[in-house]
Amino acid sequence: MTEDLFNLAGRTACVTGASSGIGRAIATALARAGAAVVGVARREARLGDWMDEARTAGGRAVALAADLSDIAELAAVARRISALLGPPDVLVNAAGLNPRKSAETVTPAEWQRTLELNLSAPFFLAQALVPAMRDKGWGRIVNIASLQSERAFPKGIAYGASKGGVAQLTRAMAEAWSGDGIACNALAPGFFPTELTAAVFEDGETAARNAAQTCMGRNGRLEDLAGPAIFLASPASDYVTGQVLYVDGGFTAK
Repeated sequence: MTEDLFNLAGRTACVTGASSGIGRAIATALARAGAAVVGVARREARLGDWMDEARTAGGRAVALAADLSDIAELAAVARRISALLGPPDVLVNAAGLNPRKSAETVTPAEWQRTLELNLSAPFFLAQALVPAMRDKGWGRIVNIASLQSERAFPKGIAYGASKGGVAQLTRAMAEAWSGDGIACNALAPGFFPTELTAAVFEDGETAARNAAQTCMGRNGRLEDLAGPAIFLASPASDYVTGQVLYVDGGFTAK
């Protein structure tokens, strides 16, 4: 049946960055689709809000507060994730950082932290969780790329470098792990209202200009991410791997 292709009942998912924005929207969408979801983020109170939202929607959800930028601790974080609901079948790497600094002013510490959270954490967390997926012969890894995976924006040099890396990381993950039944893909959102894009949406002129650059004539709504995320996390994408799916209203088409 067609609906079975998108059914996540019986699957366990881990979504990082679940306390807000894109991560929260995806975590709730996967819970609604039937997955048991572990939401991971630094802010415990915000995670509690997400957990209430997911459970109200009828999903099974638990939360884990952790700092994913500490790469040396990610193997331990993976063990804590797996202890909650069992090893996840689906990993969504949505935690991210955008310092919005010009090339002249970005500091070594800001550069390093951006790359660690946006690029290194998705790899090392996946590396720790892949063995259990391999044992099952099925898994899904969904990274979060960006318009800046292929385009340059002002004050985006550190973020853009990290997201360009995410696109290539996704392809390399697919090469490494797809033979074990683990599909590895990325979502690349356009302009969506989140904490990371608050400066853009607070400027009405900029927001309108971005909307006008899309084929659809509008910026994204967080609910626009639900379908693509469920697709990449479900059996519907069994023969899709190593791809970056732009969810941008056609911004990159113009």
